[in-house]
Amino acid sequence: MTTIFATRTARRRAVAFTILLATSLVLMAISSSPLITEFQNAVSYALRPVQGVLHNAAETVSGAVGAIAEIDRLHSDNANLRRENDQLRAENLRAQALEQQNDQLSTLLQLQSSFSYKTAAAEVIARESSEVRRTVTLSKGSDDGIKKGDIVIAAGGALVGRVTDVGPNFAMVTLINDRTSTVIGSTETNGATGDVVGQLGGALIMQNIDSTETVTPGEQVLTAGIELPGGIRSPYPKGLIIGEVTDVKKEASSVVQTAYLLPTTDLDKVDQVLVVLDYVGGLPGADDTPIDCNLTGRGDSLPAGEQPCIEPSASPGAGATPLLP
Repeated sequence: MTTIFATRTARRRAVAFTILLATSLVLMAISSSPLITEFQNAVSYALRPVQGVLHNAAETVSGAVGAIAEIDRLHSDNANLRRENDQLRAENLRAQALEQQNDQLSTLLQLQSSFSYKTAAAEVIARESSEVRRTVTLSKGSDDGIKKGDIVIAAGGALVGRVTDVGPNFAMVTLINDRTSTVIGSTETNGATGDVVGQLGGALIMQNIDSTETVTPGEQVLTAGIELPGGIRSPYPKGLIIGEVTDVKKEASSVVQTAYLLPTTDLDKVDQVLVVLDYVGGLPGADDTPIDCNLTGRGDSLPAGEQPCIEPSASPGAGATPLLP
């Protein structure tokens, strides 16, 4: 039984092999026929547009996928570049601020080395710039020798203001454009004097200038530094730069004229200053002879806005009573 089954299987395989061989020979014969070749060419030509469309569609899909990937990569690169740009911009701003601060410190050190008075360098740590009050707070105080009445200057010897309050580690400075401030200024060309006072909003004017004096826009106004016999002298050293004349108002019938000034230093932005520690202005000491307030003429008494005079006492040399401005 087993032998019969094996014989049938071998016969079937032989038949299948024979059929396949015959089919192959037939197909080979047919494929070499010119008619079949022409038919194949015709079919290939007819299907070529379809193949082109399918090829283009495949390339389009592939390109779209690649474009999407490229867009994502570009977005990522752009975000990285934006972060790097922001970082570089911030570093550049810090570098500019440090450079500006170093320039100011260098200028102050040069001024400090050439200045005839002892000074202390300080940094502005707070400021008040309202319509009615203009002050700054410094980073140093009485622990560094600063006291009330000390003069504060900026780079180039520009007058900033005067210390009006002091603590161990801070000092408050009233700026020259505060409306309570008065400084006697003198023009650089002919020495015309006037009261430089602050106005609401931080404006700076020089008033009570003799109308016979010539004041020209563009010229500098300096501290007059008036000194009188008996030890009375201005609380501001002579020759500090206050500002530049920008305009002059003169009424034909008035005996005085007014000049408008632009402060030499930007008082709203100044951040590095020098405090003059050893200039002694104002009233003389207790052993000095007091000056009679009844003396007349600008050369005999300090202008009322800048510094008080001394009332003579009943017994000369016994003391002096200041009249605050």
